[in-house]
Order: sequence, then C-alpha cells, then structure tokens
Amino acid sequence: MKYNRHAKILEVIEKNAIETQEELAEKLREMGMDVTQATVSRDIKELRLIKAMTEDGRYRYAPFAQAESTVSNKLLTIFIESFVSSDYANNIVIVKTLPGMAQASASAVDSLKWPEIIGTIAGDDTIMIVCRAEKIAEELVNKFNKMAKINE
Repeated sequence: MKYNRHAKILEVIEKNAIETQEELAEKLREMGMDVTQATVSRDIKELRLIKAMTEDGRYRYAPFAQAESTVSNKLLTIFIESFVSSDYANNIVIVKTLPGMAQASASAVDSLKWPEIIGTIAGDDTIMIVCRAEKIAEELVNKFNKMAKINE
C-alpha cells in the first residue's frame, strides 16, 4: 500500500506543479487513495522530496535528484559564461575565468562528478584541476573548449 502510494506521489509531482501537502493529498484522493495530510507529510519525508523553484519563481515538490540537476545546470551556465580559456601541463588543467568567477566555475566542475577529476582549487580568476593522467587533462581541455564553444 505504502509503496503504491509513494509511486503515485512521484507520478503526481512529475506531472503537476504541486506546491502544498494539502494539494498533493487532494490529487491522491482524486486518484482514489484515502490519505490524510499527516500521511502525505510522512511520505514526503520518506521520499526525501524538496521544494524546488520553478522558472516562474514559484515552488513545487520535486525529488532531490531533480533539484540537484537544476543546480548543476545553473552552475554549468555560470561556467560557460565565465570561461575565458584552458590549458594543461601533465595531469593539471588550468582554466582562466572572468575576474571573481573561478570559485563558482570550480563548483560547476565539481558538480559534474567526473571520476577522472581528482579535485579543483579556485582563486579569483583561475582554477587548477588535478586529473588522473595527462591524456585525461588533454581531453578535459577539449571538453571545456567545446562546452564554451571555443574552437582552437
């Protein structure tokens, strides 16, 4: 019963912009499920749903992974917009950004969770990225240039 209800909740929040627990409970009742607001509240906690901002500035329930993806997309936009250049030496990639944007750009790189990247360090306008091998560093520079639409 509970797993069926959880599946329905995920289906409802995927198809509808649900802003409140009561709104979610009402949708579930319309689907023939007998639920209370307290049950919905417990289900939200168990499913680890969070409120994510929509494009029109309102909030809606969303799975945590979906909200994380939205944040990652915003960070990638920051990376692309602030990217100036990149180069590598051995297994280290250096990315130049607009002044003051290196930390946000490094956060974007970290959010990609690419296993070939060991870590990033950011200054004001420079990011140092340590890769597992020189070949990876070369490929990473090419990826960054393509992401930023820079053809060398």
